[in-house]
Amino acid sequence: MALELKATEFVWKDGEFIRWQDAQVHLLSLAVQFGVSLFEGIRCYESEGRRAIFRLGAHIRRLYNSCIVYRMPPEYSQEEYAQACVDVVAKNRLDSCYIRPMVIRGYGAAALDPRASPIESYVACWPLDTYLGAGALEKGVGVKVSSWQRAEPNTFPMRAKAAGHYNAAMLMKMEAHADGYADAIALGPNGLVSEGSGQNLFLVVDGQLITPILDGTSLQGITRDTVLKLATEMGIPASEQLVARETLYTCDELFFSGTATEVTPITSVDRIPVGSGKAGEVTLQIQRRFMDIVKQRAEDPYGWLTPV
Repeated sequence: MALELKATEFVWKDGEFIRWQDAQVHLLSLAVQFGVSLFEGIRCYESEGRRAIFRLGAHIRRLYNSCIVYRMPPEYSQEEYAQACVDVVAKNRLDSCYIRPMVIRGYGAAALDPRASPIESYVACWPLDTYLGAGALEKGVGVKVSSWQRAEPNTFPMRAKAAGHYNAAMLMKMEAHADGYADAIALGPNGLVSEGSGQNLFLVVDGQLITPILDGTSLQGITRDTVLKLATEMGIPASEQLVARETLYTCDELFFSGTATEVTPITSVDRIPVGSGKAGEVTLQIQRRFMDIVKQRAEDPYGWLTPV
């Protein structure tokens, strides 16, 4: 079943709160016409009444880097935007939730020169279930290699998290669902593994953790960076490498990493079992360590959590 938005009460817009139903843009805004919208996906976790946003500073820095690339300087500082994320969770009285900061081009320009369209800033949040479905974190999911590939570097600036880039991701996701899979893995234009439809990818081969290099076809994921840091802490050898498609079929373990996806085991690719066909030991070790930190069951030695 598809994930659906669950309406909350308030959205932060340009320094003030507006009602959820009033957070609207014009049909002819550049955000609607051309997908000129930069965004982040951030999670807030709750445990025993304590709420904390995971890696808020890193997400806001990436949002501002996206703004630099697309020449869309926001009116607010990174600190103000981070505070808006904290405030919108508190204002909506949410516990665990998904936070969506956005910087968009509004209504005004008539064509591709965007200067007549104002730059508008928003932060919304809503409850979010397990991204790839009930049981995905425990049992894992089956995926396929998509027939759609990532764009050539210098076609789209993939390190910028821009809405228009995700049209290709939706094609991958829809194709995967139509073919009976939970999600997809994308190859780059060179035929090597890039990432998932909207998340990064890790393999375990002979006890070593491998993730595809950032070659200009994939997003520089914050959860990806988290997993690499946790692997170092846990004594798991980890490296970034070129990954051939066939390695997906022959590796011992495979998993997605992402803010929405968290750490989700992959148990088959193109209906070929990965390893034992079950969630792997290394994957689950990393998943447990990740969840213990974000849900405040363990100390946060990295300063990744921002209390709400």
